Amino acid sequence: MSAVAKGQPPDCRVDYPRPLLLGFILKHLLMSDGELADIKVQLEQFAADEGFAMGTTYVEETDTAPAAFEALIEAVNRYEVTTVVNPSRLHFAALAVRHDVKDTFERATGARVVVASSSP
Repeated sequence: MSAVAKGQPPDCRVDYPRPLLLGFILKHLLMSDGELADIKVQLEQFAADEGFAMGTTYVEETDTAPAAFEALIEAVNRYEVTTVVNPSRLHFAALAVRHDVKDTFERATGARVVVASSSP
């Protein structure tokens, strides 16, 4: 994101830092590694379109769960991230059967969770 500096000619641009966006994906919800690569591109495009700097996308593997989710929480707190993106609501909802992980995550970290697409 850049803007013309006050009192400067129009061709003089000042770059402002963009807020950091982190991603989260549950890999077992995807059909293939190709779909995973496509989803990562979709999240990066969402970040660019919304004025964020895309950081790490945490990918939760079934055999190491909840390692990626815990790393995401740590990164949100360490870097004071205000927004996390995932490809659909299912990527947070499928983390737990008995409670709303998205709501708990948002209350615990202060970061909001957004969806990069309109799919459920």
